[in-house]
Amino acid sequence: MADALALVAPGQPLRDGLARVLQANRGALLVVGDGHEVLSICTGGFLLDAEFSPQRLSELAKMDGAIILSSRADRIARANVHLMPDASIPTIETGTRHRTAERMARSIDVPVVSVSAAMGLITVYRHDHRHVLQTERRLHERVSQALQTLQRFRNRFDAALTTLSALEIADTVTVRDVAAVLQPAELLWRVADEVKADLVELGEDGRLLRLQLEEVTEGIDPVRHLIVLDYLGAGDGTRAGRDGTRAAAVEGDGKVPALDAADRALAALARLSTDEVLDDRRVSSVLGLGSAHADPDLPLEPRGYRLLHRLPRFPDALADRIVEHFSSLSLIMRASVSELEEVGGVGEARARSVKEGLARLAEASILDRYS
Repeated sequence: MADALALVAPGQPLRDGLARVLQANRGALLVVGDGHEVLSICTGGFLLDAEFSPQRLSELAKMDGAIILSSRADRIARANVHLMPDASIPTIETGTRHRTAERMARSIDVPVVSVSAAMGLITVYRHDHRHVLQTERRLHERVSQALQTLQRFRNRFDAALTTLSALEIADTVTVRDVAAVLQPAELLWRVADEVKADLVELGEDGRLLRLQLEEVTEGIDPVRHLIVLDYLGAGDGTRAGRDGTRAAAVEGDGKVPALDAADRALAALARLSTDEVLDDRRVSSVLGLGSAHADPDLPLEPRGYRLLHRLPRFPDALADRIVEHFSSLSLIMRASVSELEEVGGVGEARARSVKEGLARLAEASILDRYS
């Protein structure tokens, strides 16, 4: 459907042609694809094989039959064609033109466009999906409103992340604090997906809005992955590393890497309803921080992935090895230079940079929180 919407986006020749058809108060039925599978269920009409232009499309729409375009909608293959899809294919449409369009899209993997003169609507069909095109003005309004909502979620996310960093340094993190970061991140991602669909429909006219979306969502995904790696499965009633023992990151069923388990946890979070995402206990249950009835003030201890990945010019693989060695952020921060050197690949200079870098992050986190 995204590819189909890109063909009919504002500014595209096909969209201009469809607009001309509507302005002339006519209907039309277009199939974007002239392969053998399309031609096998067509009859009648006449061969054109002419270069596409909005004016030609408008003139050809005066005839009752369907118009067959090339797959890139840059040529008009046939006109005044009678389509004969399988009549047993189910359809929710009632009008003859729309029923034919939906059955064509469900039987053949090509976009089908129906223009309704009576309703003044353009509908795109692809597989089992249908999408009614909106006016450019309406799309701009929707995207602008959504971007304002995204900015509010981003502000909530940044504030909660700053608080979480300070709490991690102070070793006073709770389930509620982790949920407070992941909740706006998940909601932001959901709204962003809706905006992306509208931007596809806007085409080149949505270029500046697309840049705004990228700015608002920048850095969200890697940060929430690291947060999940830091806390996934940490709510089993013990705090990792408290007794000085090492504990590797949770690996789900024990057969997949921790990163895969984090991806699965985020996928489970994405399946929650909006009300469930806003429930601290439900989020904590998905992340293995406690049951759905667990205390949201249950204390947790981060493993240290996120803060180590914030160190400048510090290899990610080396940060992962440090976490695997010490198992918790508190042990990493208390470790001496010589203890850090015990980690494979960490020399004296690198160990000192870890100590100094974490000290700077701790100072900056406290200042950010109370400034």
